[in-house]
Amino acid sequence: MPDKTKITLSAKERSLVTNVEWILTKQAIIQKVYDLFAGNIAAIKHAVLDNKTLPEPVRLSVPKIFKGENYLQLPYVIMDYPRCFDKENIFAIRTMFWWGNFFSITLHLAGEYKNIVKDHLYNGNHEPITDLYIGVNENQWQHHFEQDNFLPYTQFGKQQRIELFEKNNFIKLALKFELEHWNNMPDLFAQGYKSIAGILFNYPNGEKDL
Repeated sequence: MPDKTKITLSAKERSLVTNVEWILTKQAIIQKVYDLFAGNIAAIKHAVLDNKTLPEPVRLSVPKIFKGENYLQLPYVIMDYPRCFDKENIFAIRTMFWWGNFFSITLHLAGEYKNIVKDHLYNGNHEPITDLYIGVNENQWQHHFEQDNFLPYTQFGKQQRIELFEKNNFIKLALKFELEHWNNMPDLFAQGYKSIAGILFNYPNGEKDL
């Protein structure tokens, strides 16, 4: 027999388990995230993938959108585009929705692709991108923005950036958007992808001039 203390529902839990509306609303929200992310594909292609200096496997990659229910116990949706993953080398722009927390865009480079942003991190003579974060966790598969995972880029001087670059086989640079900006996210995402392009291609003003 199961332990009743482990299966007994609280009043709040009973209210939720008998209410279909909240789960249908959740599913509708997740679908809107899928639609939002799919609508970003053209903006990413224009800002990033039209640049012929990128390796062909990156430019020819196709987007992948997927969801899950348990990143740190909360639902999420992720789009990887572009995406090149193998055992040692990674080139990905990961757009993420994390329920109750944020939207984010993360440039994730590892192995041979990491050197693409070497000049940006070593020199960094241009104006830093507002609200850019740099990954500091040794685990490259964490996505939250707590201080053990991402810190503001502006907190790092040139020498600190170089040390971080040399320390790990990967580098992650990210932009974070509060969920309160939901209705403005198409424009914010488009601007974010231009900023990522500025990092990749080292545009003087930090973003692609469109």
